[in-house]
Amino acid sequence: MEAFTQHTGTTVPLMNDNIDTDQIIPKSFLKRIEKTGFGEFLFDEWRYLPDRTPNPEFTLNEPQYKDAAFLISGDNFGSGSSREHAAWALADYGFRAIIAGSFSDIFYMNATKNGLLPIVLKRDELIALSQLKADETMTIDLPNQQVITPKATYSFEIDSTLKHKLVNGLDDIAISLTHEAEITAYEEKIPAYWQ
Repeated sequence: MEAFTQHTGTTVPLMNDNIDTDQIIPKSFLKRIEKTGFGEFLFDEWRYLPDRTPNPEFTLNEPQYKDAAFLISGDNFGSGSSREHAAWALADYGFRAIIAGSFSDIFYMNATKNGLLPIVLKRDELIALSQLKADETMTIDLPNQQVITPKATYSFEIDSTLKHKLVNGLDDIAISLTHEAEITAYEEKIPAYWQ
């Protein structure tokens, strides 16, 4: 997992409330077994017209938002099913952080386990971020827990354990491997009849 310390980029506003995981990545695209390749199908039913051409009225299809690193959204982002594919799709598309008023608990954990930083801010702060111009950059400073824009700085909260994992690029397997010597020592002591 890629470490997240400071990241600077542009934003794209999608200020809907209650964006669920089926809207993020429809169930018809969950047959893949890899974690990659899902970005193409992110917000599929909104991004594409029935003939699979880009919907010109959908924000992510506007040229000025093409390379945005941060998605600004409303309340209850990632509700619905527990599919980890939603976090995979957002990360594969190129987002490093999602900033919303609140998140589904399961989506929040899936995001952090995949290097995607979920940030909770107040409604007025979200509105201010959603009004940034497409070419205005902002910086997320995770060690200092700040979102820094040209006009203001916003502080956010994050669990210290999750912050440690993200700052150091540690997923659950990497954390287990930090105990490899102890695991090996334990396995060497297991009686043969247990194996």
